[in-house]
Amino acid sequence: MTSLYDDTEAANYKTDLDLRVYTSRLLGRDASLVLHGGGNTSVKSTATNLFGESEDILYVKGSGWDLATIEAEGFAPVKMDMLLKMAELKELSDTDMVKYQRLAMTNPSAPNPSVEAILHAIIPFKFVDHTHTDAVVTITNTQGGEDKIKELYGDKVLVIPYIMPGFVLAKLVYDMTKDVDWSKLDGMVLMNHGLFTFSDDAKKSYEKTIELVERAENYLTERGADLHVEKETSHVELLTLAKIRKEVSNLKGRATVSIYNDSELALHFSKQNIDKIATQGPLTPDHVIRTKRVPAILRDDFKSDLANYVKEYKEYFEAYKKDETLLNPAPNFAILKGQGTLSFGANAKEANIIKDINEHTFEAILKAQMLGGYKALSAANIFEVEYWSLEQAKLKGGGSAPEFSGKVALVTGAASGIGLAIAKMLNKRGAAVVALDINPEVEKIFAKSDALGIKCDLTCSEDIQNAISKAVKSFGGIDIVVSNAGIFTPSENLDMLSDENWQRSMDINLTSHQKLLKYTAPFLKLGVDASIVMVASKNFPAPGKGAAAYSVAKAGQTQLARIAALELGEYGVRVNTLHPHAVFDTAIWTEEVLKNRAKAYGMSVEEYKTNNVLKTEICSDDVAELVCAMAGKSFSKTTGSQVAIDGGSDRII
Repeated sequence: MTSLYDDTEAANYKTDLDLRVYTSRLLGRDASLVLHGGGNTSVKSTATNLFGESEDILYVKGSGWDLATIEAEGFAPVKMDMLLKMAELKELSDTDMVKYQRLAMTNPSAPNPSVEAILHAIIPFKFVDHTHTDAVVTITNTQGGEDKIKELYGDKVLVIPYIMPGFVLAKLVYDMTKDVDWSKLDGMVLMNHGLFTFSDDAKKSYEKTIELVERAENYLTERGADLHVEKETSHVELLTLAKIRKEVSNLKGRATVSIYNDSELALHFSKQNIDKIATQGPLTPDHVIRTKRVPAILRDDFKSDLANYVKEYKEYFEAYKKDETLLNPAPNFAILKGQGTLSFGANAKEANIIKDINEHTFEAILKAQMLGGYKALSAANIFEVEYWSLEQAKLKGGGSAPEFSGKVALVTGAASGIGLAIAKMLNKRGAAVVALDINPEVEKIFAKSDALGIKCDLTCSEDIQNAISKAVKSFGGIDIVVSNAGIFTPSENLDMLSDENWQRSMDINLTSHQKLLKYTAPFLKLGVDASIVMVASKNFPAPGKGAAAYSVAKAGQTQLARIAALELGEYGVRVNTLHPHAVFDTAIWTEEVLKNRAKAYGMSVEEYKTNNVLKTEICSDDVAELVCAMAGKSFSKTTGSQVAIDGGSDRII
C-alpha cells in the first residue's frame, strides 16, 4: 500500500474543502480501500451565514457520490452544533436522523449527508477518513478477528464491536470515547465494517489510512494468507449461460443482464468448498443490498438450484421479518460449481458492480480461510441491513427504468450512419449493446461497461460466432438483433453487371444476414421478449434501373425476414422489416453526390432531400426511432411486418 499524496499537487488546493476533495479521490482511486460508493470522508470548517456570523460546519460525503470522482458539491454542509446535540440523545430513529441532519444543512440543494455524519462530527479532528479496506475487513471476518486486530494494532487503534450503521453506531462510539484521549489513537476499527483515521492535517489523516492498511496487508502475508492463483480455463456452454439468464429473468420478472466471470480468481474460488465458505455472508454488511446475503450455487440442474434458492431466501425472510415487505427472492449472483461466477443486474452497470464486489470478497474469503477460517456476520445482522429503510432508499431513488433496461441488443454496421444511430439510441434507452462492424473503429466508439464494440466480418461465420460468444459472456444472452449492415454497389445495367459486384452484394446484403440469423436464433429463442429488426431498403418494393445487385439482395433479405418470422414465431421471437429511403446523413451521401443527384432532377439540394409526400428529410435518428419501436412495446404483438420510412415517396429517385 503506497501513499499517492503529492505535495506539489496538494499545494494547488487552498481551501479545506478543496483539500478534502483531493484526498478523498486518492482513497477512491484504490478499489481495495473503497468500492463503488463505499466509505465516506469529512472535513470540519467554518462558513459565514446570511447574518455575517461564523458557523462551524461539517462537510461530509453526500449520499450517492463516489469518492473516486467526488466534487466539492458532493459534500453536504451540516451545522456541527446540531450534529453534536444529536449525539447526546438517548434514542433517535434512522428516519428522524436523516430528517434532522437535512434540516441542519446550510445548502438545501446539497445531497443527503452520509448516515455516519454524526460519527464524523464527534471525532475531534478536522479531517476524518472512513474506508472499507479489504485487508482490515478480511482480518475482522475471521475466527477471533477482534483479538487479531488488537494483536496487530495494540492500543493505538480503538476497536468498536459490530453494530448497525447510523445513529446507534454513532451513539456507541460517543459513549465509548467519553474518557478516551483521542490524541493517542492512530485510528478506529469497526468490526466487520471498516477503518477510520483522523488528523487536523489532510495528508496525515490520509497517510494514517495507508500506514494502517499496509500493516494489515503485511500481517496477512506474514501469516501465510497470501493468495497465489494459477491460470485456469473454463469450459462453460454459451447456451447454458443464456438459459440461466433466462431463468433468472423469469424469477425477477424483468430482463436481467448476466455477466460471466471466468477470471483466474473466480474460477479458482468456484472450485473450492463453496457450499461452506460462500454461504456465510458478505464481507461487509453494506454489500448485501447489491449481492444479497449469499449466492445461488448452480450445478447441472440449475433450474432446481435456482428454485431452491428462492425457497430458502423466503425462509430467511420469514425467520427475521417484522413488518418488512419481501424483496425479490431471486439471486443477485451465482457460483457455477467449478466454472466461474455470474452476476445479475437490472442493467450492465449494476451487474458489473456486483462482479467487482464479488472479486474483492472472493479474495478476502480465501485469505481469511488461510488465517483460521472465514466468519461473516450472522444472518440476523445481515437481514437488519438488507431491509434497513435507509439502504433501501438508495436503490429506490433512481426512478423508473428505461424501456430496454436489462435487455441485450446486437447491432450490425454500427460504426457509422444508420447502425451507429440505432446502437446509440438503444443504449441510451437502457439496452446493453453489442455493436458489430468490419471497421475496427467500432471498438473505440463502443467501449463502456454497457456497450461493447467488436470488429466483425459478417461474411465470416467464425467472426460472427466469436462476437456472439463475447456478447453472451459479457451480458448473458441476446434479446434484440438489428441486422443492418450493408453496402450500395455501383450502378450497373444488367448487360454490364460484373460478377464481382453481383457476388459482393449477395455476400454482404443477403448472405451475411442469413448467417447472423443462423447463429443468433438459438439465443433469441432464450431471449426476453426477443425481436429481430431487418433494415432492408425501399429498393425492394421500388427498385431502380442499374441497381439489380443491390435490389435483388434486399428483396432476398426481406423474404428471409418473412420466413424467419414464420419459423421463430412459436418461440415468441418477433421479426419485422423496415425499408429506409434516401437517408442523407450517412457516409454514402457526400456533398458532391447530393449536388449531382439534385442537379440531375433539376432541384436544389434541399428540395432533393425533402422530395417526398411529407416534404421532410429522413435522418439516421428517424430510422433508429422506428427500430426502437419495432424492438419495443409498440410492436409487441406484431411480426412479419414491413414498414417504409421515406416520408411517403411517390416516385423513384
